[in-house]
Amino acid sequence: MTVSFRGVIPAMVTPFKNGDLDEEALRRHVNFLLEAGVHALLPCGTTGESPTLSHAEHKRVIEITIDEAKRRVPVLAGTGSNSTREAIEMSAHAKAAGADGLLLVSPYYNKPTQDGLRAHFAAVARAAPLPIILYNIPGRCGVEILPETILSLSKIPEIVGVKEATGDLNKMIRTIELCGPDFLVTSGDDGLTLPLLAVGGGGVISVAANIIPGPMVEMWDLFEAGDLAGSRRLFFKLLPFFKALFLETNPIPIKFVMSLAGRMSAEMRLPMLEPSGPVQERLRALALEWKIANARAN
Repeated sequence: MTVSFRGVIPAMVTPFKNGDLDEEALRRHVNFLLEAGVHALLPCGTTGESPTLSHAEHKRVIEITIDEAKRRVPVLAGTGSNSTREAIEMSAHAKAAGADGLLLVSPYYNKPTQDGLRAHFAAVARAAPLPIILYNIPGRCGVEILPETILSLSKIPEIVGVKEATGDLNKMIRTIELCGPDFLVTSGDDGLTLPLLAVGGGGVISVAANIIPGPMVEMWDLFEAGDLAGSRRLFFKLLPFFKALFLETNPIPIKFVMSLAGRMSAEMRLPMLEPSGPVQERLRALALEWKIANARAN
């Protein structure tokens, strides 16, 4: 398992048009991200509104991303589910389509035990052997993958890392301490990217990188070059942007900002709605400040 998922990986938004998948906008978005130098692509994560995609749409988004990426960077396909059988089906499809790795969210709603989590992820790894990044987001799933459970899962060759979205830096540090430097711990929260890098993290699966991929890559490059002061300055410049993108539930704000940039429609699917008036105004001001409000897609 030699493919690397270190660095800046956009958690890609999924564009819609008149209720359907906007395939043209999705292809444009892939190229916009790659031209900015991102290190991998993640279709069909939370930011991609995967809960509202049909199975056919989910598979199509992964296929388009792989096709348009043209092997320029790895594609990490979101294929998790609260049904192990469904996660295996989606993962097998992604593998057959040419994905380089899988992002597997913890089973949500049914709240398995830690033993159940271990059995779930191990079953997918056996059925669809690709590099797997676990996705630890208890705020959405109702269950947390504990550091000790991550340690046991790290012994499975296919399981190479974890996307940490607990918001608990101490637990992330504990995971790095337990699993060692060869196991990837990547941030699922833009606002914790630099703190996690400083203690041995391996990058970020980023919401903000959908619209400002260049600055996100620059922050990573500065850190990797040993310029901690430069990386810190850029991090604090970006921090208000990170915060604004979570004024309401992700991906509501980022989808709206993408529309201000002219890159795709702000259209979402119920139960997600467009931002409230005050949030729209804050996002408009932010877009103007960053000079992205009048951008147009390539």
